[in-house]
Amino acid sequence: MTLVGGADGCRPGWVLVAKELSSGVITWRVCTSTEDLFYGDRIPDILGLDIPIGLTDSGPRLCDLAARRRLGPGRGSSVFPAPIRCLLEARTYQEACSLSFQQAGKKISRQAWGILPKIHSVDALLRKDPSLPRRVREVHPEICFLLLAGGRPMQYGKKTRQGQEERLGLLEAWFGEYVQSAVRERPKLRCSLDDLLDAFAACWTAERICLGQAQTLPSDPPRDSAGLRMEIVA
Repeated sequence: MTLVGGADGCRPGWVLVAKELSSGVITWRVCTSTEDLFYGDRIPDILGLDIPIGLTDSGPRLCDLAARRRLGPGRGSSVFPAPIRCLLEARTYQEACSLSFQQAGKKISRQAWGILPKIHSVDALLRKDPSLPRRVREVHPEICFLLLAGGRPMQYGKKTRQGQEERLGLLEAWFGEYVQSAVRERPKLRCSLDDLLDAFAACWTAERICLGQAQTLPSDPPRDSAGLRMEIVA
């Protein structure tokens, strides 16, 4: 029985959407830690994860640049620059900004700083367990939605009512009634609607990876100094 899943960061930890490929049954839950996400109950054989995996020592990642080009001027800004590796050791935002300015000539954004603890926890486990990089792959939901829409970027931002309806329509066409069932249970999960929808999109990509249908940005991804692939899979 093959299980694929997609996960997105949320306030309690990670929201995980999983699909059994043989039965088509879809489940969802919140994992309160990265350890629970990677090693807890019913671990996906392939997990699409919306978090930077593989970090440069300086400069931008090729996968981020490629994703911005693919999304175009309207949605490309949704792909924010991944932090450089040395920032994982920063203890304060001011320290992170100083390190980033020294290495890259610019400060780190508040958005990047906000998810740095999750990036750090994912990076530490991927470096510790050599089996994880084979089943945990980086995705970006806006690239997932672009491909779900046949190559068309989303017209509206994911936090707007129009953007949520746009994304719901694409996901319902693929996952059916499971999407609305998960939306109704969202208050129990304590995650935002866009986090839940992004997890569904990541699950869609995880199935593509499992079936050998996915593509990577760039097509021949480089590895970082820790040996991790710097790629976005869709």
